Amino acid sequence: MYDHVGPYRSRPDVAFFLNEAVNAGSPVVELGCGTGRVLIPIARAGVEIVGVDSSPHMLSVCRERLGREPEAVQSRVRLVHADMRRFDVDRRFTLATIPFRPFQHLLTVDDQLACLAAIRRHLVDGGRLILDIFNPALDALVNGLVGEEHGEEAEFSMPDGRRVVRRQKTVATDRFTQVNDFELIYYVTHPGGREERLVHAFSLRYLFRFEAEHLLARSGFEVEQVYADYDKSPYGSTYPGELIFVARATSG
Repeated sequence: MYDHVGPYRSRPDVAFFLNEAVNAGSPVVELGCGTGRVLIPIARAGVEIVGVDSSPHMLSVCRERLGREPEAVQSRVRLVHADMRRFDVDRRFTLATIPFRPFQHLLTVDDQLACLAAIRRHLVDGGRLILDIFNPALDALVNGLVGEEHGEEAEFSMPDGRRVVRRQKTVATDRFTQVNDFELIYYVTHPGGREERLVHAFSLRYLFRFEAEHLLARSGFEVEQVYADYDKSPYGSTYPGELIFVARATSG
């Protein structure tokens, strides 16, 4: 269902990560590669890429999608089932990417540092990390709805004829740990008329700009750029915008 959700299909980040991967050259590693939304276009562009994900289901979908690609594209991809905090692929990379928030599923500083340390071990000196997280909107943190469904999106259709409407809910917030619990709720209508409600529950930890910069500095990275969007507009040019860090692995 993931690949058919409207906001995911229309995200403008693919071109950004594709260009960065082509400029960096092979090999590239993507953490939280999921179903290959970003990974497969990069492989099509001629870049060797390793995709790491902790979800067997997501990797299975990615393999299925990859199987429909030409053999040359398939040969550029290696998929690894691993935790981003502890992955080890016995290779060093020119670029590591974490598109679309998977870093925010790490809920403690220790987990975040473990992930960044694992990435640093896999980068050549001078290699780069692109970390993509959302910029917390202070008004939403203070006044956001809790416990109520909201944000109904346009209906989308699945290849098997199911029609789906997605809503979301903030279940709980913790301003001390900066962890919010969320639900994505899918209202599904089957071709025969049967209806069901599916819930995907998860937690995210939000980070502020300088908090993230300190984590990167502690882990052997020097921040080179901070973007507010995938068009490389600078941080602060829009609010809340994105938080996209380009950080270089320092030597030593």
